Amino acid sequence: MSYPPPTYHGESGEISAHVVRAGIEPATVYPNGNKVFYLARGTETAGTFGLYRWEFAGPVSGPGAHFHRTITESFYVLEGTVTIFDGKDWVKCHAGDFAHVPAGGIHGFRNEDGAAEMLLHFAPGAPREAYFEQLAAGIGDFDEDARDRFMREHDNTWV
Repeated sequence: MSYPPPTYHGESGEISAHVVRAGIEPATVYPNGNKVFYLARGTETAGTFGLYRWEFAGPVSGPGAHFHRTITESFYVLEGTVTIFDGKDWVKCHAGDFAHVPAGGIHGFRNEDGAAEMLLHFAPGAPREAYFEQLAAGIGDFDEDARDRFMREHDNTWV
């Protein structure tokens, strides 16, 4: 396997690093206390990926089985236990465990064992922020058509 084609064509490099310091405030807070920290949005990575830190507050939460048509999703557990659906089984993943789901791969995640923290990585860098923010604000008032439209707009197909 070789490297992909170059995306930078300059000669001397440039100052363009994106640094996010520890201790930032969460970008999105859910009513159940879950928090999402935006570490690298697609707009900051030229669309190559998005990286988010997800903190589960404690009550069981997380999406059921679904898949994406346009993005891959990866999970890296930082603290606690996150239960990840691998398409066949719900697997208990602990700090240091990693899971990658290619586009079309059926998956889900939840915290069945209390508070937990993980990194979520999407590639390419789709605008997941609007999805997280609308879910935090609530979709309970959406009728079935509006909910289906919202999920399609954000590349979520439920199984």
